[in-house]
Amino acid sequence: MSRQQGRSGKGKTSGKGDQKPTNKKYGRGGDNAKGSRFPKKKASTTSKVSNPDEIRLNKYIANSGICSRRDADMHISIGSVTVNGKVVTEMGYKVKLDDEVRFDGARINPEKKTYVLLNKPKGFATTTSESKGRTVMDLVANATNTRIKPIGRLGRNSTGLLLFTNDDAVVKKFTNSKNGVARLFEIELDKNLKFDDFKKIQEGFKLEGKLVSIEEVSYIDGQPKTKIGLKIKNTGNSILHTIFDHLKYDIIKVDCVQIGHLTKKDLPRGHWKHLTQQEVNTLQML
Repeated sequence: MSRQQGRSGKGKTSGKGDQKPTNKKYGRGGDNAKGSRFPKKKASTTSKVSNPDEIRLNKYIANSGICSRRDADMHISIGSVTVNGKVVTEMGYKVKLDDEVRFDGARINPEKKTYVLLNKPKGFATTTSESKGRTVMDLVANATNTRIKPIGRLGRNSTGLLLFTNDDAVVKKFTNSKNGVARLFEIELDKNLKFDDFKKIQEGFKLEGKLVSIEEVSYIDGQPKTKIGLKIKNTGNSILHTIFDHLKYDIIKVDCVQIGHLTKKDLPRGHWKHLTQQEVNTLQML
C-alpha cells in the first residue's frame, strides 16, 4: 500500500491498526450529544468554608499528646472532656486554639511546648496587647509560631531577662504564692542605700498592715552603695517600687539579671534564645 493510499481512507485495512480517531466524541456522553444523560456538575456556591482558627476536638486532644484521635472520640463520648467549663460529648465538635480545653480536669495544649528567653531593652511594654505601642511581643515575633506569653512583668523602661512560654505548668511555678521562682535584679538608686534601710529590707517590714519581704538583698561588690542586688519571687516588679518609695529613694534603673538558673550569659540586649533541653529540665524541676 502506498503512503498516499493509506491517507485517503479508501485503501483496505485490517487488524489492530484500524484505530478510531482519538479526538472524536462518542455516545450520549459526548460534548455534542443532546440531552446528555450525564450532565456536568456545577460547582456548589453554598459549600461550607472551614475556619482556619478552629480544629476538631479529637485532633486537639491528639496533638496535645494525650492519646490517638480514635481514643479521643471515646473519651469525648463518655464526658471526660470540657471546653470552656462545659462538658462536650458531640463528635466532630470544633474548638479554637485559645479555648480552655480540659481532659479529666487538667488543661491541655495542642501546641508544642516552647520556652524563649529575652534580654529586654528599654522602651518596650511587657504586654500582649497591640494597643500599647512597642511591646516585648514585637521582639520575639520571629522566635516561634506557637502562642507564647511573657511570665511576669518588666516596666517599659526596665531591662533584663524575661521568659516566654506556652507551658501552663511552668507558669504556675512562677505564680505559686508559696514557692515561686526567684528573680535577681540589679537596682540603681538616686542615692546611697543607708545601712539601716538595708537592714529593714533584709528583715522585712509592715506597710499598711501587710508584710513586705524579699528573698535576699546585697550591696554589689566594687560598686557604689547606690547599686544593690535584690532577689524576689514575685512575678511583677511593683514590690521594688513599693519598698523604695516607702524608704524615700528614687529608682534610676532596674535590670533583671537572673531568673532561677537562667542568666544573661551570651545573650545581648534585645536578643532572644530558645532554652536548651537541659535548661528546660532544670526549670521544670524548680
